[in-house]
Amino acid sequence: MEILSNKKPSPARERILQTARKLFYQDGIRATGVDKIIAEASVTKTTFYRHFKSKNNLIIAYLEQRHQNLIQDFEKSINTKGKSVDAIIGTMEEWFTSEAFRGCAFLNSVGEIGESLPEVVEITQQHKQDLARLFETVLPDSPNRPEIAKGLALAVDGATVKAQYDKDPAEAIALLKLISNSIVTG
Repeated sequence: MEILSNKKPSPARERILQTARKLFYQDGIRATGVDKIIAEASVTKTTFYRHFKSKNNLIIAYLEQRHQNLIQDFEKSINTKGKSVDAIIGTMEEWFTSEAFRGCAFLNSVGEIGESLPEVVEITQQHKQDLARLFETVLPDSPNRPEIAKGLALAVDGATVKAQYDKDPAEAIALLKLISNSIVTG
Protein backbone atom coordinates (compact mmCIF):
# COMPACT_ATOMS: atom_id res chain seq x y z
CA MET A 1 0.00 0.00 0.00
CA GLU A 2 1.06 3.50 -0.72
CA ILE A 3 2.58 5.51 2.11
CA LEU A 4 1.02 8.94 2.30
CA SER A 5 3.45 11.77 2.87
CA ASN A 6 3.26 15.49 3.49
CA LYS A 7 5.04 16.09 0.19
CA LYS A 8 2.72 17.80 -2.29
CA PRO A 9 1.91 15.45 -5.19
CA SER A 10 2.98 16.54 -8.63
CA PRO A 11 0.34 17.86 -11.03
CA ALA A 12 1.13 15.02 -13.45
CA ARG A 13 0.58 12.40 -10.74
CA GLU A 14 -2.71 14.03 -9.81
CA ARG A 15 -3.83 14.05 -13.47
CA ILE A 16 -2.97 10.37 -13.77
CA LEU A 17 -4.93 9.53 -10.62
CA GLN A 18 -7.87 11.70 -11.64
CA THR A 19 -7.96 10.06 -15.07
CA ALA A 20 -7.67 6.58 -13.56
CA ARG A 21 -10.42 7.38 -11.06
CA LYS A 22 -12.77 8.38 -13.89
CA LEU A 23 -11.90 5.54 -16.27
CA PHE A 24 -11.61 2.72 -13.71
CA TYR A 25 -15.01 3.59 -12.25
CA GLN A 26 -16.71 4.31 -15.57
CA ASP A 27 -15.27 1.50 -17.72
CA GLY A 28 -13.74 -0.97 -15.26
CA ILE A 29 -10.18 -1.72 -14.27
CA ARG A 30 -9.49 -4.52 -16.75
CA ALA A 31 -11.02 -2.56 -19.64
CA THR A 32 -8.85 0.48 -18.94
CA GLY A 33 -5.32 0.16 -20.23
CA VAL A 34 -2.32 2.18 -19.16
CA ASP A 35 -1.99 3.65 -22.66
CA LYS A 36 -5.51 5.08 -22.46
CA ILE A 37 -4.79 6.61 -19.04
CA ILE A 38 -1.53 8.08 -20.34
CA ALA A 39 -3.27 9.60 -23.37
CA GLU A 40 -6.20 11.06 -21.42
CA ALA A 41 -3.96 12.38 -18.64
CA SER A 42 -1.69 14.01 -21.24
CA VAL A 43 1.50 12.55 -19.80
CA THR A 44 4.32 10.53 -21.29
CA LYS A 45 4.97 6.88 -20.50
CA THR A 46 8.12 7.96 -18.69
CA THR A 47 6.11 10.32 -16.50
CA PHE A 48 3.51 7.65 -15.80
CA TYR A 49 6.10 5.07 -14.78
CA ARG A 50 8.00 7.61 -12.70
CA HIS A 51 4.90 7.97 -10.53
CA PHE A 52 3.53 4.42 -10.73
CA LYS A 53 5.79 1.40 -11.27
CA SER A 54 2.88 -0.57 -12.71
CA LYS A 55 -0.85 -0.50 -13.34
CA ASN A 56 -1.23 -2.45 -10.08
CA ASN A 57 0.45 0.39 -8.17
CA LEU A 58 -1.97 2.83 -9.80
CA ILE A 59 -4.96 0.64 -8.91
CA ILE A 60 -3.90 0.56 -5.26
CA ALA A 61 -3.33 4.33 -5.18
CA TYR A 62 -6.72 4.88 -6.85
CA LEU A 63 -8.56 2.75 -4.29
CA GLU A 64 -6.71 4.31 -1.34
CA GLN A 65 -7.55 7.79 -2.57
CA ARG A 66 -11.15 6.83 -3.30
CA HIS A 67 -11.45 5.40 0.22
CA GLN A 68 -10.23 8.61 1.82
CA ASN A 69 -12.47 10.78 -0.35
CA LEU A 70 -15.59 8.66 0.14
CA ILE A 71 -15.24 8.48 3.91
CA GLN A 72 -14.76 12.26 4.08
CA ASP A 73 -17.68 12.88 1.70
CA PHE A 74 -19.90 10.46 3.60
CA GLU A 75 -19.06 12.09 6.96
CA LYS A 76 -19.80 15.53 5.54
CA SER A 77 -23.09 14.39 3.99
CA ILE A 78 -24.25 12.63 7.17
CA ASN A 79 -23.32 15.61 9.33
CA THR A 80 -25.14 17.96 6.95
CA LYS A 81 -28.26 15.79 6.94
CA GLY A 82 -28.47 15.42 10.72
CA LYS A 83 -26.34 12.46 11.83
CA SER A 84 -29.04 9.80 11.69
CA VAL A 85 -29.86 6.62 9.84
CA ASP A 86 -32.11 8.75 7.65
CA ALA A 87 -29.01 10.77 6.73
CA ILE A 88 -27.34 7.56 5.56
CA ILE A 89 -30.38 6.68 3.45
CA GLY A 90 -30.50 10.20 2.00
CA THR A 91 -26.81 10.06 1.15
CA MET A 92 -27.23 6.70 -0.57
CA GLU A 93 -30.27 7.94 -2.49
CA GLU A 94 -28.30 10.93 -3.79
CA TRP A 95 -25.49 8.62 -4.91
CA PHE A 96 -27.78 6.00 -6.48
CA THR A 97 -29.59 8.64 -8.53
CA SER A 98 -26.47 10.48 -9.68
CA GLU A 99 -25.62 10.28 -13.38
CA ALA A 100 -22.16 8.86 -12.66
CA PHE A 101 -23.35 6.00 -10.40
CA ARG A 102 -21.74 2.68 -11.37
CA GLY A 103 -22.01 0.80 -8.08
CA CYS A 104 -19.40 0.34 -5.40
CA ALA A 105 -15.91 0.83 -6.82
CA PHE A 106 -14.50 -1.44 -4.11
CA LEU A 107 -16.87 -4.35 -4.71
CA ASN A 108 -16.48 -3.90 -8.46
CA SER A 109 -12.68 -4.02 -8.06
CA VAL A 110 -12.76 -7.15 -5.92
CA GLY A 111 -14.99 -8.81 -8.51
CA GLU A 112 -12.68 -7.82 -11.33
CA ILE A 113 -9.22 -8.35 -9.91
CA GLY A 114 -9.43 -9.39 -6.25
CA GLU A 115 -7.93 -12.81 -6.90
CA SER A 116 -4.97 -11.50 -8.85
CA LEU A 117 -4.28 -8.44 -6.66
CA PRO A 118 -4.95 -9.29 -2.97
CA GLU A 119 -4.28 -5.70 -1.89
CA VAL A 120 -7.61 -4.80 -3.50
CA VAL A 121 -9.37 -7.14 -1.08
CA GLU A 122 -7.45 -5.65 1.88
CA ILE A 123 -8.32 -2.07 0.90
CA THR A 124 -11.97 -3.06 0.37
CA GLN A 125 -12.13 -4.76 3.77
CA GLN A 126 -10.68 -1.64 5.40
CA HIS A 127 -13.14 0.58 3.53
CA LYS A 128 -16.11 -1.53 4.62
CA GLN A 129 -14.90 -1.58 8.25
CA ASP A 130 -14.44 2.20 8.27
CA LEU A 131 -17.88 2.69 6.74
CA ALA A 132 -19.47 0.46 9.42
CA ARG A 133 -17.66 2.48 12.13
CA LEU A 134 -19.02 5.66 10.57
CA PHE A 135 -22.54 4.19 10.55
CA GLU A 136 -22.09 3.27 14.20
CA THR A 137 -21.77 6.97 15.08
CA VAL A 138 -25.36 7.68 13.98
CA LEU A 139 -27.01 4.71 15.67
CA PRO A 140 -28.74 4.92 19.05
CA ASP A 141 -26.64 3.78 21.99
CA SER A 142 -26.93 0.03 22.44
CA PRO A 143 -24.68 -2.85 23.52
CA ASN A 144 -25.09 -4.30 20.01
CA ARG A 145 -24.38 -1.04 18.19
CA PRO A 146 -21.18 -2.32 16.43
CA GLU A 147 -23.02 -5.40 15.12
CA ILE A 148 -26.04 -3.32 14.10
CA ALA A 149 -23.72 -0.96 12.21
CA LYS A 150 -22.17 -3.94 10.39
CA GLY A 151 -25.67 -5.14 9.48
CA LEU A 152 -26.56 -1.70 8.18
CA ALA A 153 -23.34 -1.62 6.15
CA LEU A 154 -24.24 -5.00 4.67
CA ALA A 155 -27.71 -3.70 3.80
CA VAL A 156 -26.13 -0.66 2.14
CA ASP A 157 -23.87 -2.94 0.08
CA GLY A 158 -26.85 -5.03 -1.00
CA ALA A 159 -28.86 -1.94 -1.93
CA THR A 160 -25.87 -0.59 -3.86
CA VAL A 161 -25.59 -3.77 -5.91
CA LYS A 162 -29.34 -3.81 -6.54
CA ALA A 163 -29.35 -0.16 -7.61
CA GLN A 164 -26.39 -0.83 -9.91
CA TYR A 165 -27.99 -3.73 -11.74
CA ASP A 166 -31.63 -2.64 -11.73
CA LYS A 167 -30.76 0.74 -13.28
CA ASP A 168 -33.69 2.18 -11.31
CA PRO A 169 -32.72 2.75 -7.69
CA ALA A 170 -36.26 3.30 -6.35
CA GLU A 171 -36.77 -0.27 -5.13
CA ALA A 172 -33.23 -0.48 -3.71
CA ILE A 173 -33.83 2.72 -1.74
CA ALA A 174 -37.23 1.51 -0.50
CA LEU A 175 -35.76 -1.82 0.62
CA LEU A 176 -32.81 -0.08 2.27
CA LYS A 177 -35.24 2.13 4.23
CA LEU A 178 -37.23 -0.92 5.30
CA ILE A 179 -34.14 -2.89 6.33
CA SER A 180 -32.50 0.04 8.11
CA ASN A 181 -35.68 0.72 10.09
CA SER A 182 -35.84 -2.95 11.07
CA ILE A 183 -32.17 -2.99 12.05
CA VAL A 184 -32.42 0.15 14.14
CA THR A 185 -35.72 -0.62 15.87
CA GLY A 186 -34.88 -4.29 16.37
